[in-house]
Amino acid sequence: MQGVLTGFAVIAVVIAVGYVLGVRGHLGPQGREVLTKLAFHVASPALLFTTLATADLSVVFSSRLLVTAMSTAAVAGLFVAVGVARRWGAGRTTIGALCSGYVNSGNLGIPIAVYVLGDASLVAPVLLFQLVLVTPVAVTILDLSGGGGKGPLWRRLLTPVRNPIAVGSLAGVAVAASGLRVPAPVMDPLTLIGNMSVPAVLLAFGIGLCGSTMPLRGVERRPVLLAVALKTVGQPAVAWALAAGVFGLRGPRLLDVVVTSALPAAQNLYTYASTYGVGERLARDAILVSTVVSVPVLVGVAAVLG
Repeated sequence: MQGVLTGFAVIAVVIAVGYVLGVRGHLGPQGREVLTKLAFHVASPALLFTTLATADLSVVFSSRLLVTAMSTAAVAGLFVAVGVARRWGAGRTTIGALCSGYVNSGNLGIPIAVYVLGDASLVAPVLLFQLVLVTPVAVTILDLSGGGGKGPLWRRLLTPVRNPIAVGSLAGVAVAASGLRVPAPVMDPLTLIGNMSVPAVLLAFGIGLCGSTMPLRGVERRPVLLAVALKTVGQPAVAWALAAGVFGLRGPRLLDVVVTSALPAAQNLYTYASTYGVGERLARDAILVSTVVSVPVLVGVAAVLG
């Protein structure tokens, strides 16, 4: 239980600092925008590159990854189906689908993996899957559905290699696959820059809460409720059914995949929504509510399967 509470406490404190900064106006009226752009264009690509460049890609072929991929596809696909039926738009539906299945595997998943599961590397499969496949696909859709969807065909086809998040992820995978060792004079500055990513995202999120209305109100109420239900209940339930019923996982291995699937929506989804100017309220509310709801869910999962 300590790992769950510790992880959430760290996030809450940093978000609270961002909120205070917003209330007091220390970063000026453009503070949130600057932090968001810093995270999206500089810090997050550096973090993704340094993380993946030294990762063990053998986890790609693990049963844990298959469970993660299938459970993510199930809940995201359901949100997309509802979004298409409701005509919520490609960009807004993409953000909602991400909030339904893209877990907080970094700043929350790692401490929970350490304190609850006993091994930080157990979060690697979901981390790699999201960084290597989900993120490049999602940001490409957001590019093409927004300003990136205009212009000549050749420019649209090159969208994935022009997006900093996708470039950072794919470059890191390429280095890891090649077996090359990045020299310290190159890796160390990138690591230092990448360390700004999580604090920048959380501070921007906290500033964004300043002056905002209460969640689960307005036109985004139904999309938020759907995303939160899929994220906190649907995804761990699907992961449990697949892990136990299809792949025959038991004990710690079953606990591993269900706990990681029950993590709330990642804070960096708010960065994507803010950067592309679509679904910002949806992302903010879904992240906030899923983070609160996931606390009893994670405690319950750890108590039942642990």
